[in-house]
Amino acid sequence: MKLIVIAVGNRMPAWVETAWDDYAKRLPPDCALELREVKPEPRTTGKTPAQMMAAEARRIEAAIPAGALRLTLDERGRDLTTMALSQRLEQWRGEGRDVVFLVGGPDGLDSSLKAASDGQIRLSSLTLPHPMVRVVLAEQLYRAWAIMTNHPYHRA
Repeated sequence: MKLIVIAVGNRMPAWVETAWDDYAKRLPPDCALELREVKPEPRTTGKTPAQMMAAEARRIEAAIPAGALRLTLDERGRDLTTMALSQRLEQWRGEGRDVVFLVGGPDGLDSSLKAASDGQIRLSSLTLPHPMVRVVLAEQLYRAWAIMTNHPYHRA
C-alpha cells in the first residue's frame, strides 16, 4: 500500500520539505508515503476561482493512480482522532489499495473531486496554511502507523 498526498502547490519552504522527508523516510516500504505536487493555476490570469479549481482538478485527476481510495481534505470533512485514523489505516492496509489524500490550492478543491471521493476528512477546525497541512498530515500518518504497529513513537 502507498499513501499518496496529491497537493496543489510547489516551491515549498525548505522546512516543509525537510519535515515531509523526515516522516516519509520513517514509514516502511509496505506503507510508503509519497508526495505528488500539482502545479497551481496562475492567480493573475483573470480566471474565476471556479475556473482555476477546474483546471487544477484536471491536473489532480491525472496524478491519481487507478483503483486508489480517494480522500479529500476539506474544512467541512469528518473529524478523525489519531486512533480512528490508525484503525482506518489498518483497514486500508488490509484492502491492499493505495490511498490518496487530495489537498487543494488557495481556493480549495473543485466540487467534482469532492463528489468523486470516497470520503472527506479535515485535519483541524483551525485554518492551516497549505505548507503546514503537508507536514501535519505526514506526521499524523506516521503516528497512525506507529499506533498500528505498536511502535514507541506514540505514547498513549
